[in-house]
Amino acid sequence: MSSLLDASPTSVMEVLRGERASRPSADSSSAASLRAVLEDSLLGVLGTATRTEPVTVRASSFRAPYSSGEGASALGSLRGILISQALRLLCARVEVTDVYRDALVAWRAEAGENYLSRYLAQLDAEDTARLRADVEAHWVTLRRSLGPLSHWWLPRTSLRAYQRLGAGRVILRDMVDLMVGTTASDAASVVLLDVTTAALDEGAERIMRYHALVQTLRTGTVPLRTSIFSTGTGQLWCSDVSGETLVRSAHEVVDVVRELA
Repeated sequence: MSSLLDASPTSVMEVLRGERASRPSADSSSAASLRAVLEDSLLGVLGTATRTEPVTVRASSFRAPYSSGEGASALGSLRGILISQALRLLCARVEVTDVYRDALVAWRAEAGENYLSRYLAQLDAEDTARLRADVEAHWVTLRRSLGPLSHWWLPRTSLRAYQRLGAGRVILRDMVDLMVGTTASDAASVVLLDVTTAALDEGAERIMRYHALVQTLRTGTVPLRTSIFSTGTGQLWCSDVSGETLVRSAHEVVDVVRELA
């Protein structure tokens, strides 16, 4: 696993794209067996009983062991949302003059009114200023570190995925902040990037694997690499996706379902 970007000029995208000549052939045969392993394992956990509500697994389920992701502060959640919006603006080549204002406008237009927008409206001047300063600091790290993003790489942001397993009793939900590459190539080229404002920990590794697993189930093709970048520390973790990566994530999903069910 690659670790962090140091003082070298290497950018996140340079690390993730790597050398074209060294990419392995695209793997479109592993997805079916991986799904079969998941179905068998979930049957062992859930049995044949019906459920009134499906067990829903998300990337946030892996931040801490079997977490619902609800422990983050509202200010931290807002910071993460606004940096995600800033990433989308950056990838769309939108000129950002005031990242806090521009990201906030984009988020409000997309999300409408919700509990976080109401929370934001009630912030006092001091907390609002602190949130703005946080967003601006994380934006500087993101813009400096990401590097050039060619349209030839087919960048897609905030890509959502949804997979049903266990006769509909388990739902895998996911959202990848940035995806580049195509599954139509003879060589593996899809790269997944998750951007977080938090420091990286063991949960970040599980999230990386989960992104790769859901992407494989969704498209039937194994991605080339999965990665996560922290705008808080400047760390980049990336890993080539292998059969071992996907099987390990499948077991982690089953463990989460066992706990939540």
